[in-house]
This record gives sequence, structure tokens and C-alpha cells, in this order.
Amino acid sequence: MKLRLKEIRHKSNIDRFVIESVDLSLYIAFVQINGEEHLIADNTGKPLKTSNLLSMQRQIKQFGKVEAVLRQRSAYDEMVGKGASSSGDNTMELPLGDQPLPEWLN
Repeated sequence: MKLRLKEIRHKSNIDRFVIESVDLSLYIAFVQINGEEHLIADNTGKPLKTSNLLSMQRQIKQFGKVEAVLRQRSAYDEMVGKGASSSGDNTMELPLGDQPLPEWLN
């Protein structure tokens, strides 16, 4: 399910934000509310995406002190031919903290 930025503003039970690195310079944002993950859309309904991590952090800073993580999925197994038979998930999540950006980054 997709939630627009203006709909998220009215939610008080945000668990965390997940910023997913999709490609070398493409980031897409998700929000977890009550354990359920939702794609974040801009106010026109298009998925919220940016070309760098700092730009995405600026987009979600309006929600204040909420935990954020960077999610990266590795394609290593596909590149070496392990395919679907490999056990485990190559997803890595790195904490970005829950503090708003410092003023000098705004």
C-alpha cells in the first residue's frame, strides 16, 4: 500500500523509515506503521524517490525524531551463479539514527 506524505503527517504511530538503495543513485522511501511497511508517495501520488541519500533524509526530516535505516540488497549471489537455491537473504540494513539533520545540512 502507498501512503502520501500528507497522509503520513497525520499518523502518530510511525515505527521507522526505510530508505532503500535501489541502484547506484536511486533511493526510494518506505514507512513502517504498526509493523506494516508502506511505500511513500509524494503529494501527487508518485513514489518518493531521490538521487542521493541526503536528499531523501531531507524529505523525511519533517517527521522529527523517528528511526531511519538504509536498506541495501546485494546482487552478489546472482552474479556468482548461486541463484534462488542460496539460503538466506542478502539484505543489509544500516541505522541512520533518529535525530533530525543538523542545520548546516539543510
